[in-house]
Amino acid sequence: MIYLRWMSTALFAIAVAACGGEGGSGPAGSVTVDGSSTVHPITEAMAEEIQIATGGAVQVTIAVSGTGGGFKRFCAGETDISNASRHISEAEKQQCAAAGIEWLEIPVATDGLTVAVNPANQFAQCLTLDELKRIWEPGSTVRRWSQVRAAFPDQPLKLYGAGTNSGTFDYFTEAVVGEAGAIRSDFTASEDDNVLVQGVEGDAVALGFFGYAYYAANQGRIRSVAIDSGNGCVAPTPESVRDGSYAPLSRPLFIYVKRAALEREAVRSFVRFYLENAEALVPEVGYVPLPVGDYQAQLAKIGTAG
Repeated sequence: MIYLRWMSTALFAIAVAACGGEGGSGPAGSVTVDGSSTVHPITEAMAEEIQIATGGAVQVTIAVSGTGGGFKRFCAGETDISNASRHISEAEKQQCAAAGIEWLEIPVATDGLTVAVNPANQFAQCLTLDELKRIWEPGSTVRRWSQVRAAFPDQPLKLYGAGTNSGTFDYFTEAVVGEAGAIRSDFTASEDDNVLVQGVEGDAVALGFFGYAYYAANQGRIRSVAIDSGNGCVAPTPESVRDGSYAPLSRPLFIYVKRAALEREAVRSFVRFYLENAEALVPEVGYVPLPVGDYQAQLAKIGTAG
């Protein structure tokens, strides 16, 4: 089953000839990335396209440990770039500082964190923010759809959501429950959004949440649920994510780049390529690009970094 054009594996390497630049982690010409499964499709697309554009001058290795897992490796000096679906935390900043890791935060796209159900579910077309909170909050006793809303059928409710190392987990719990990390314990969790998509696809009574790109790549296999945060039901679409009306589940996506790594030509070239091609490639993997001026501003930061 194909979920995304650029997601055939969770860990891949593009074997290519080395280009200039010495020092830092890995051999000359290499770039190491880990982190968010949500940002992974964008970074993987960039890695494939830079191989084509440069005739194989840069080697990129990407792993998917979730945003939290990625920051652990990044702050330990093991990677050059960390994919992140949330801002770096204060604790993670301290870990990086203790290891002497200086970094740049680079926003690359906007995501609409999507609540989804199985296509067999035709009754849950829209859920209020309060209903989502009652479903997901710690100690929730909601275990049947009829407990969400009396008009819903008396069927079991099976939940699928991001694991604790995922930035999606942190963002969803803060936006929906009101406290980052606060959530009920009886749900199927994974840092891999593909696993969550498969769970919702295979379970007629399922409800799950994950990045918009995974919904966009699997329309027909799963169905999105509109969210009413007080201004009526709004479905996740590129337009509603871009204008912020899909609230409060529209969120920025980032890459974090080690400043020292930017001294190596391979890393610098990859980050520049990323920003120069984001406007075209971000929509192809299902996310919303930033305004062109934002990418230009980030390019200017790269020009003074390293």
